Amino acid sequence: MDGVHDMGGMDGFGQIVRESNEPAFHKAWEGRVMAMNRALGAAGAWNIDMARFSREALPPAVYLSSSYYQRWQLALELLLIDRGLIDADELAAGQGLRPGKRLRRGKFTTADLDRVMTRPCCARPPDAPARFTPGDQVRAKNIHPRTHTRLPRYVRGHTGIVERVQGCHVFPDASALGKPEAQWLYTVRFQGQELWGKETDPTLTVSVEAFEPYLDPQ
Repeated sequence: MDGVHDMGGMDGFGQIVRESNEPAFHKAWEGRVMAMNRALGAAGAWNIDMARFSREALPPAVYLSSSYYQRWQLALELLLIDRGLIDADELAAGQGLRPGKRLRRGKFTTADLDRVMTRPCCARPPDAPARFTPGDQVRAKNIHPRTHTRLPRYVRGHTGIVERVQGCHVFPDASALGKPEAQWLYTVRFQGQELWGKETDPTLTVSVEAFEPYLDPQ
């Protein structure tokens, strides 16, 4: 989707300040928010692409004024309510007011921790041969879906060269809608001047992983 989250290639947001020896979490609640997200995903409440789309769909003013894990928390609340796992009055009360709903994969224990903390393999067997090969010139489609997409806005409409065929994988655009679909994935290299004009450093290149439906032959 087109949203404020798609910041690649944009300016005007100020200097990026790196924090030396930055901890994984600055406050304890951040770790709890991440744990809840991982636990609910592992229990089958939603998948990673649905979770990403929920954060992307936050209003721009909320997104920009929230910290990283605040976005996770706000999106988690929306997902829980949207899927009927909690109600708004329970969220306001800060506790369950009714019996919990059963999740698709049920409960898990500490014996399941390795599975929960390991991201599942997204590779899938292909239904058809790859359309492109390394060295092919392609153009990223100028698409503007209202739903989730992994195609960065700054490469849309621009021409690049296929560097590598990465295999066939779960297609995030469909996965975010709950549809099981796999597509070929490619690494595509774009010249900086193609993306941002002739004043760009001529030695600059940007490599983007792009799924086959994002690309047209050039």
